[in-house]
Amino acid sequence: MGVHHYFKSLSDLEQIIRCPGKFKYQEHSVASHSFKVAKIAQFLGTVEERSGQEVDWKTLYEKALNHDYAELFTGDIKTPVKYASKELKQLFSEVEEEMTRNFVEKEIPVEYQAIYLERFKEGKDETLEGRILAIADKIDLLYESFGEIQKGNPEPLFLEIYEEALRTILLFQDMSCVEYFMENILTDMLSEQFTEHDELTDITMWIIGECKM
Repeated sequence: MGVHHYFKSLSDLEQIIRCPGKFKYQEHSVASHSFKVAKIAQFLGTVEERSGQEVDWKTLYEKALNHDYAELFTGDIKTPVKYASKELKQLFSEVEEEMTRNFVEKEIPVEYQAIYLERFKEGKDETLEGRILAIADKIDLLYESFGEIQKGNPEPLFLEIYEEALRTILLFQDMSCVEYFMENILTDMLSEQFTEHDELTDITMWIIGECKM
């Protein structure tokens, strides 16, 4: 099938729903998530560049656009499950890596396989671009869970996801883009009025205070 199969698989990503099996007021696909992460990463990269960092934009865009392609083979795994332990997370990563390698070797022409193996590998690393990707990924997750909490979804999973996403973002609080997010974006998010506003604000402030200790 070759590259035709690869192009066709991009539409399949629109059918993979994030956080499956739970009631949601708004569904999000892996395809839409990848687009949003790329846009968020673009802004975060702009903030870092303005603060004096040198951003490799080609690398950043490739990491952001491709970071969840392997979910074509595994589906979306709920965040609290996927990160329940380092061993489980490593196992998921190994399965995704092996299935992606098999796909590339089967469908991508030989002369391009090394390029696509590089593009599809885990993008969250210690480089500036890898760290921006990690933050952008969690910001979109934060917004997805926030949207459900704001609409009054009683499912406690979304509060768990919100907390996990915020804690991960705060691991990078030494970066200019996270400082900007905390001071200018998160504050705007929490200024919106909704039924669970006070509770979520209290939880957010508690997590921020705990992570700064």
